[in-house]
Amino acid sequence: MRMEGRALGIDIGGTGIKGAVVDLSDGHLLSDRVREKTPQPATPAAVVEVTARVCERLTESGWLTPDLKAGAGFPAVIKDGRSLSAANVDPAFIDAPVQQLLTERLGRPVVVINDADAAGLAEVAFGAGRGHPGVVMLLTIGTGIGSALLIDGKLVPNTELGHLQLHGRDAERLVSGAARERRHLGWKRWAREFNVYLAMVERYFTPDLIILGGGVSKELPRYVKYLQARAPMVPAAMLNTSGIVGAAMAADGGLVAAEREAEAADRSAESEERVIAQPVGPADGR
Repeated sequence: MRMEGRALGIDIGGTGIKGAVVDLSDGHLLSDRVREKTPQPATPAAVVEVTARVCERLTESGWLTPDLKAGAGFPAVIKDGRSLSAANVDPAFIDAPVQQLLTERLGRPVVVINDADAAGLAEVAFGAGRGHPGVVMLLTIGTGIGSALLIDGKLVPNTELGHLQLHGRDAERLVSGAARERRHLGWKRWAREFNVYLAMVERYFTPDLIILGGGVSKELPRYVKYLQARAPMVPAAMLNTSGIVGAAMAADGGLVAAEREAEAADRSAESEERVIAQPVGPADGR
């Protein structure tokens, strides 16, 4: 589905909250990318206020107008607008109505999705996964490990593969970018351990393409020769704008429309099953 127009994209992370107005036809940023530090502790009230500050700065620049819809990528499992987990933000976000909180504070409709899912949408639409058929896996390697799974361009949301168990612990606790620094691992040793994680991901999902994003992807030439995977691996093309662009895409209704189509198909199937199950007889039941 080709998208047109513009929307506000917001990328909420553990260290920074970023936003920009995005051209949905080609994914480029129309405005400057505005960034504010994520508050500590990153409670719902504090995060919402800093997000509002990002929007105020974009409004002052003249790019953010009242008619623009907004999307936000958030580091958590997102279901029905609620945050069911909390990665790198305060635990108070667990089960918080984050979509409602942002919509009310920003005074405009906001669609919230998982932050890695947002990045995956952007990379498949405009970046390293563009035009690639089959199963595309994005892994964002930074403070943690985020993941996005897309099949023929359609998102399977909330995969959260950084929490797969590796040696009895969450994989991101051992092989994320932050874990590499914390454990003082050289690139070769880190890559060998990351290969064990890659093998597990491939065993479960058999991707046709793996896109490596996040902070570690910028250092790819230093360790790519040590990586081993069946699927081809490429660096993310959109760098630090993918989360913003993907969030803006969600704001425009593409994700919502797909969900509604699926729900309509389910309702139609259920209706057909009820018709088939009903006994044949007079209309009044006698």
